[in-house]
Amino acid sequence: MSASEETIAELEEIRSSIDNIDAALVHILAERFKCTKRVGRLKAEHDMPPADAERESRQITRLRELATQADLDPAFAEKFLNFIIDEVIRHHEAIRK
Repeated sequence: MSASEETIAELEEIRSSIDNIDAALVHILAERFKCTKRVGRLKAEHDMPPADAERESRQITRLRELATQADLDPAFAEKFLNFIIDEVIRHHEAIRK
């Protein structure tokens, strides 16, 4: 059974929206990493550790709450933030060298 032209058009419209959202996510992540690199430089200049477990914990709690409010799986949101945090710490460690 083949999809109707109407169904294909709707699918393409939805996919176009997804593509736009993906582009926005990339730009938002780029801006976030510009900020975290500034944090990394500041920490390095003042001999502060690359990781801040207390802040990370607060951010995870905050993001899980936001995810719940947005009807997004909080476990997924936490995994996503942990991935970002790991990358940020890696950048901060590289800046210190």
